[in-house]
Amino acid sequence: MDFAYSARARHYLERLQAFMAEEVMPAEPLYRQQLVHGPDWRQWRQPPIMEQLKAKAKAAGLWNLFLPEAGYGPGLSNADYAPLAELTGRTPMAPEIFNCNAPDTGNMEVLVKYGSAAQQQTWLKPLLAGEIRSAFCMTEPGVASSDATNMQATATIEGDEVVLNGRKWWSSGIGHPHCKVVIFMGLTDPGADKHRQHSMVLAPLETPGIEIERMLPVFGAYDGPFGHGEVRFTNVRLPLDAIIAGPGRGFEIAQGRLGPGRIHHCMRVIGAAERALELLCRRASSRVAFGQPLARLGGNPDVVANSRMAIEQARLLTLKAAWMMDTVGVKGAMSEISQIKVVAPGMAQQVIDAAIQLHGGAGLSDDFALTALYAYARVLRIADGPDEVHRKLIAKLEYRKQYAASGQPA
Repeated sequence: MDFAYSARARHYLERLQAFMAEEVMPAEPLYRQQLVHGPDWRQWRQPPIMEQLKAKAKAAGLWNLFLPEAGYGPGLSNADYAPLAELTGRTPMAPEIFNCNAPDTGNMEVLVKYGSAAQQQTWLKPLLAGEIRSAFCMTEPGVASSDATNMQATATIEGDEVVLNGRKWWSSGIGHPHCKVVIFMGLTDPGADKHRQHSMVLAPLETPGIEIERMLPVFGAYDGPFGHGEVRFTNVRLPLDAIIAGPGRGFEIAQGRLGPGRIHHCMRVIGAAERALELLCRRASSRVAFGQPLARLGGNPDVVANSRMAIEQARLLTLKAAWMMDTVGVKGAMSEISQIKVVAPGMAQQVIDAAIQLHGGAGLSDDFALTALYAYARVLRIADGPDEVHRKLIAKLEYRKQYAASGQPA
């Protein structure tokens, strides 16, 4: 494996670095000022600066960078996209600017791979253009959703319709004023094989029977303008052609969706950790306590060294997982994807926490973006599968490999 970035990746990396430095980072304070906060998502508005930056990014050709499929963007490989996603992870506002934000990226991937021509025309086309936003409704409040076979919400076929019922929560993105459609996953055939029971359905948000009950705060913040909603579906009737790829293919689609989505988060959270370490070093060199710079005080040199080593290790594992996805596919990279999904958020949480600690009281404020970066890293230890589920899969695959090598039955 060659760890050097390809010429194509370096070309986009140079352009993206310049755009981030000249356009995105200077606009971060204004973006925060323009955000409307609070639990009432009906009052949320898209910050005007975001639409201005999106237009500039699109004009610069820095758009839909995440899609490896040719024809939908530059067609970068996962390994080529990794350093670009890392750059966008330096600030929570950046992914949307380049139309590379979750859950829209995952939803677009689903529609590219599994959507019908009509579904692509109606929903994929405006999502690719950044004209609308979307949400993904899978997690449920009444069951342990780390095991998706527990799902209780239903997508029942009645004649020429599919009827949705149930309650979902942590439906990220559903509070955005531009959110127009959700992908709903529900139980269709309880008698089928456990991985053929569920379906994914495209549901326009304005469909009768869909009710957003509330937005859920994360560490006291509501994450506007996207939000994480609790949503009730009551006899939501849609035509059968709203089902993606046909009934019973929900788990198949979910596995195809979550592999790239998981590694994209890992790429971005490495960027968050890099920014935190930069802020930590800057603070440590500019502040004096007990007669010496913070950089020399106590165990701070060890903190910096350990943070650097941890970031480098996580980056290398991310690049390996991305390279394997490009060469052997998502299925062949399942262990590496799960490994980095455990490693990267945990690493970032520790590095960002160290930066907060060294900033003292200032680190707990919003002045340095550290609280938002910390929340993102902590959430990722649960989102897209909790650490424990990924560790279980890693162990299962390792046992299988070891038994195969020894000739013993698995």
